[in-house]
Amino acid sequence: MNEPDPFSESIYEKQTHLAERELSAFVTAVTELYGPQQAGLAAEEWIEESELIDDLPRFEARNWRAVTMAASARLANRLNVRPTSAEIARHIDN
Repeated sequence: MNEPDPFSESIYEKQTHLAERELSAFVTAVTELYGPQQAGLAAEEWIEESELIDDLPRFEARNWRAVTMAASARLANRLNVRPTSAEIARHIDN
């Protein structure tokens, strides 16, 4: 009988929690800066960007902030604005 590896489960749960926190912070920041409609679109883009790194083995840590930065770049291109990285980080880290 194959039993799940508790070490792998714990890493998966930790990565899921980190991804959820990062996405939540990103959506909150976009909502504050550009409103709920843009936040919804940005959340979809964040998920699309996260799927691009989904090919990594499950035991490797994901760089969720890199996903946020890629989604931020897509948001900026869509809105034709250039928010500074400090402005984005300030909203995400608060």
